[in-house]
Amino acid sequence: MIRSSAKTFPAFFHKMANQKTLVALDVGSSKIRTIVGLTQEKKNIINIIGVGISPSNGIRKGMVTDIDEAVSNITAALEDAERMSGEPIHRVFVGFSGPHIETFDSKGVIAINGANSEITEDDVDRVLDAARAVSLPSNREILRIIPKSFSIDSQHGIKYPVGMTGIRLEVEAHIIAGQTASMRNLEKCLYETGVDIQEIIPSSLACAETVLDKKQKELGVVLIEVGACSTNIAVFEEGTVIYSAVIPVGGEHVTNDLAIGLRAAIDTAEKIKIEYGTCLPNDVSDREEIDLSKISKSDTHSVSKKQVANIIEARYHEIFMMVRDELAKIGRDGMLPAGAVLCGGGVKIPGAVDLARASLQLPVQLGFPNDIEGIVDRVDDPSFASAVGLLQFGHKYGNAGSLLDFDFKKMFGSFSGFFRKLIP
Repeated sequence: MIRSSAKTFPAFFHKMANQKTLVALDVGSSKIRTIVGLTQEKKNIINIIGVGISPSNGIRKGMVTDIDEAVSNITAALEDAERMSGEPIHRVFVGFSGPHIETFDSKGVIAINGANSEITEDDVDRVLDAARAVSLPSNREILRIIPKSFSIDSQHGIKYPVGMTGIRLEVEAHIIAGQTASMRNLEKCLYETGVDIQEIIPSSLACAETVLDKKQKELGVVLIEVGACSTNIAVFEEGTVIYSAVIPVGGEHVTNDLAIGLRAAIDTAEKIKIEYGTCLPNDVSDREEIDLSKISKSDTHSVSKKQVANIIEARYHEIFMMVRDELAKIGRDGMLPAGAVLCGGGVKIPGAVDLARASLQLPVQLGFPNDIEGIVDRVDDPSFASAVGLLQFGHKYGNAGSLLDFDFKKMFGSFSGFFRKLIP
């Protein structure tokens, strides 16, 4: 299926000198969101000029299950964004997530042989290649490698080693890997819509670009993105990612719990969650009831609103306790000064922040997209954090090519230029 560009008015009405157009495509398991934004070289503000949303049919748990259906829905989101922005879409930054994502740490060590033992960009490339030399199953591949810190001889905690001297260079890196077939199928879907992939970016890293500030990343913070089928977390300290994980539980599990507990259809359970859901059963009267005949044609009985709240609270408490378990693995349980920031469509339910605060024993706040202008009312929502973050990631780091064939020199040109942007 080849998508045709749809323009309703000339794009030059939007553009000013030195502006360029970036497009984000957030492929979730519930919704596909496309955002078109204009950027200026020396400004961090993104001017949002187009938004497109469609159901995420054909995609389940972050993996393509029906290519034709997925292509149709991706095309619909792209065309809606084109009509609103008046910009033809040819290249996109793609956000991905799902339980098939795996994360782990790795170390690399090399000897420095250059003149005066001075470390060069080539040395940094070599030590990162050494960190990538890990054994993976044949159906998995490295999607992204994030340098956490470098060591030169006995000196630890170095953020940028180029220009320093030593005889032994080490790196501690965080690696994100994914299922090869899933990524290839996603690439095929995008190819059939007629757009090129500028870069594929993990959803948690994209969210962090727009909902976290520099101070939070320095002090220590956990980003929690509750999606439809999974919950993504990323822990930042001293300005960089020190840990990330994917928890295979999300908003759809809440809907399933309601359907089973209330003996209602899935569609009815989803409407109940959206219209009447809360994570705070103590705020609900025991006598309040929901007449399902008002929101459903198939279900006609009444259910207790208190029961609804109890079911939702139980599942969200489980999600936040699983996040707490992940923090305990790295010794950060209750030990992050900047607390937790929640984003994703699953955190909009009333009481989520209060329940997270009680479960995590940390300060908690909702994360909204920052540094945007234009049609802000369309994207000023935690569920758009990943899509807006993709634009800001692309604007900050530039076109890095496909992450499926990761190579620092090919992706970033000069490693020095890219890595300096990572330094707080």
